[in-house]
Parts: sequence; C-alpha cells; structure tokens
Amino acid sequence: MYVGTLSFDLLLGDVRSLKEKRSVVKPIVAELQRKFAVSVAEVGGQNLHRRAEIGVAMVSGDTGHLNDVLDRCERLVAARPEVELLSVRRRLHTDED
Repeated sequence: MYVGTLSFDLLLGDVRSLKEKRSVVKPIVAELQRKFAVSVAEVGGQNLHRRAEIGVAMVSGDTGHLNDVLDRCERLVAARPEVELLSVRRRLHTDED
C-alpha cells in the first residue's frame, strides 16, 4: 500500500476578503475531488485572504498510478489562472514507514 500527498502553497489573485477567497478555493478543491477521486482540503492559511494551502491525499497499490494521478493534480492546479502556485511538496509513504 502506498499513500501519496501533495501540499500546494497558493497565492490568490485579486482577492480582498475571506468570502472571495472561498469562491476561488472551493472550485479548485471540488474539481480535484471530482476529476481524480482524491481526498482534498484547505489545510493552511485559512485566516489569510490572499494565501491558501491545499492538501491532497491518495492511496494506491501501485506507485506508477499514484504518481500519475498526483502529477495530473499538480498540472490542474498550476494551470488555474486565478492562482499562482508558489510551491508544491510531494510525499510518498508505504505501509512500512
């Protein structure tokens, strides 16, 4: 069993309130869940209106499939014009860790 995680550090564009921030972050979270069947949540920066940290997690029996899905998740977030992807941290864990 393998568990893969991604942590996205995002700078949001022209966002002036937490309400506007939610209108940017929620569609990204929903699209990742819908397209890739991964677990996704906003995991940091909840009180900052121009920054967001989104965490993605997936379990698989095959590292090739796991890396492929995480790559596609990363490309999807990087392609969003309303956010700037500042950094991505990827981790792979096994059941032996």
